[in-house]
Amino acid sequence: MAEADIKLRTARTLKWNTIDKFASQLLYAVTGVVLANLLSKEDFGLVGAMLVFQSFASLFVDSGFSSALIQKKSPTETDYCTVLWFNLAMSVAIYAVLWFCAPLIASAFNDGRLVWLSRAMFLSFIINATAIVQTNRLMKQMTVQKIAISNTVGLIISGAAGIWLAVAGYGAWAIVWQTLILSFVKSAFLWATTGWIPRHRFCLKSLKSVFAVGSGVMASSFLNTVSLNIYSFIIGAYYNLAKLGCYTQADKWSKMGIMSFSQILTSSFLPVLSGFQDNKERLLGAMSKMNKFTAYLAFPAMLLLVTASRPIFHILFGTKWDEAIIMFQILCARGIFLILTSLYNNYILAIGRAKALVEYEIVKDVLMVTAIFVTIRMGVTAMIWGQLIASAIFYAYSVIVTARLTGYRAARITADIIPYAATAAATVVLAWLTGNAIANDWLNLLCQTAICIAAYYAANRLRSQSVQQEVLSYALGRFRRKNA
Repeated sequence: MAEADIKLRTARTLKWNTIDKFASQLLYAVTGVVLANLLSKEDFGLVGAMLVFQSFASLFVDSGFSSALIQKKSPTETDYCTVLWFNLAMSVAIYAVLWFCAPLIASAFNDGRLVWLSRAMFLSFIINATAIVQTNRLMKQMTVQKIAISNTVGLIISGAAGIWLAVAGYGAWAIVWQTLILSFVKSAFLWATTGWIPRHRFCLKSLKSVFAVGSGVMASSFLNTVSLNIYSFIIGAYYNLAKLGCYTQADKWSKMGIMSFSQILTSSFLPVLSGFQDNKERLLGAMSKMNKFTAYLAFPAMLLLVTASRPIFHILFGTKWDEAIIMFQILCARGIFLILTSLYNNYILAIGRAKALVEYEIVKDVLMVTAIFVTIRMGVTAMIWGQLIASAIFYAYSVIVTARLTGYRAARITADIIPYAATAAATVVLAWLTGNAIANDWLNLLCQTAICIAAYYAANRLRSQSVQQEVLSYALGRFRRKNA
């Protein structure tokens, strides 16, 4: 494939992934704000408890094989069919296990309501399993428009249903039904529009062909899921559901930005990187550009969320969730490290070294567990500070591992991002000092956002940063062509 064609397809994929995530997060935000004002902290605590187990169940359903299909250069029809039937079989088996374990889950959090809430909630990962391969085929082909539309349609319908149920007094059941409806609509849309119908094929040879990468992805994803959900489990079990509700809110809103960045980068960059796996020079060049692109966007976005968190929460929720603000700020700061390490995961996965990610994740989990033991008696906020410190230490380790495995030198990795980190920090501090003097929350937020964007753009323009020039030239060029 020609270089120009690769750049154009990558840019289009980035555009549609960005549109998808922006629309999804906007709809999530609207629904989330309404539900946060209608439901109690205990309701969100109940949902947070179930999400811990659902995360692990969904992980075993996929088994990492879908990511392996994206990494594989030329997956066959048999490969796709085999992974789909395997995922479906796993989803049914795991759901059966969780059905009987529901009373144990309720006992762990001392709330009997979790028995039937969890049994209903866990149906969503069976529904999701029917569309995993459909989604990954579109990602592999770098045609993600239908994914974006399915997410948007699903969020509109499920959001409306969730809000109606919350107003009607269904409590935590409103979120459960919202989740089920979202999964059903997205899956049904993809099956109806992609034109791909799986055949009755199942081949162990195909499964083995993606096993090396898939098993490595699953193992590393399992450990990553542990690190992401262990805090929810401990807060709910060690403290109470109200505390878990506050943490769930802070975690959910911070993840809206963090996970969007990570998912955009994975779905947009991994197919490109996997195509360069046999050409080291082009691979390293692509890594450098992706590193700069990520830093250019992630640093100002996440740091602005840290400084503007109080007006954001007051505009959305009043003072109901003030306890969650400091948690949100710390988690957003931590998010910068999560986004960058997720990007480095893509580099390692692109060269087929998925098993190395297991060691990578073990180190992260050891750091997280150590932080938990040190901070658990100090309170929930102290535990989250522990997350931030552990993530910073792990980031330094991930740079070393990435350099060793890919040949992308640690000094170059650091040099690619430092200019954007420094520029973003300076502009965000300037925005905060100016906006902090304004008492009105709306004006405070608008002032901080406007100053940050203007100052960041001006600073990068003065430094003649090629990433900013490429992003703007593509966006404006496409706009002019459409409106010529």
